[in-house]
Amino acid sequence: MNSFGRIFRIHIFGESHGDSVGINIDGCPAGLSLMSEDFLADIERRKGGLQKGTTPRKEDDLPIFKTGLFNNKTTGAPITILFENKNTRSEDYQKQRSVPRPGHADFVAHKKFGGFEDYRGGGHFSGRLTVSLVAAGVIAKKLLASLEDEAIKVTASITEIGGEKDIEKGLQKAIDAKDSVGGIIECRVTGIPAGLGEPFFDSVESLLSHIVFAIPAVRGIEFGTGFAAVKMFGSEHNDAIENMDGKTKTNHAGGVVGGITNGNELVFRIAIKPTSSTPKEQETLNWETGKVENFSVKGRHDLCIALRVPVILEAVTAIVLADLLLLEQRIPRILHA
Repeated sequence: MNSFGRIFRIHIFGESHGDSVGINIDGCPAGLSLMSEDFLADIERRKGGLQKGTTPRKEDDLPIFKTGLFNNKTTGAPITILFENKNTRSEDYQKQRSVPRPGHADFVAHKKFGGFEDYRGGGHFSGRLTVSLVAAGVIAKKLLASLEDEAIKVTASITEIGGEKDIEKGLQKAIDAKDSVGGIIECRVTGIPAGLGEPFFDSVESLLSHIVFAIPAVRGIEFGTGFAAVKMFGSEHNDAIENMDGKTKTNHAGGVVGGITNGNELVFRIAIKPTSSTPKEQETLNWETGKVENFSVKGRHDLCIALRVPVILEAVTAIVLADLLLLEQRIPRILHA
């Protein structure tokens, strides 16, 4: 469905070419200072058109607060935030209605919703909706910053593009091939306390994996040493505990053992597939004629969607941590300035 979380609960809505996209956040404590300016830095990081390899579609993305705020403070009621869609070119999608784009949700959405889905720009399946996740992440980050005992910081960065550690080199590969590429994003969380997580099904890894796969184009996730652990001996992979704070000599576990944070840095990585919309000619089924035909995606698209993912990954990570901290009652239901 379109909801996530137990106490800090989010509900996402909207379509890529509809009037707006948005988010409703329930469970945010009262008394949190919140203004439009708080959202601008992270929203700018998510935008396309600001760096080589991203879509030229540009939206203002100024948050419109509909509920849950009074005198620049959260009221404890659900917070509703809208982002208007103004820079759309829906005609690009009307022309290709009968030919579902390879790698996109066009075909499965058509099957599931019987042709009633909004197909423009991917509709409800579009990466456009991630602006709403970023907005919820801004609030979650402010909650993490409100903690008195911990200074939790969430940071995500690109470690690889197109199989290259050199980001520019990876992008140039795509430009030369007139195609798209993917990448790897690493997220690190410092200052996280031990004891967060609810095994079995709400372990830290389970919750993060669940919300991470709500980001379009994610194809994999690994924690700590990840898949490289299969090549190690157990004695090598185990992290020796050094003190009563849980500090370990190494961090192959990535800060999570038994589904619970152990007080060390939380480290995980996600794999982002090459952007499905590519100018390279491909083949797809025309569901009106029943025949396979040549096809090329038209419109404005990212050469490498991974470039825009770090801030989104930070946001969803902060959402999970805020929910777990509220569950543990480490964040009070009423904040006092």
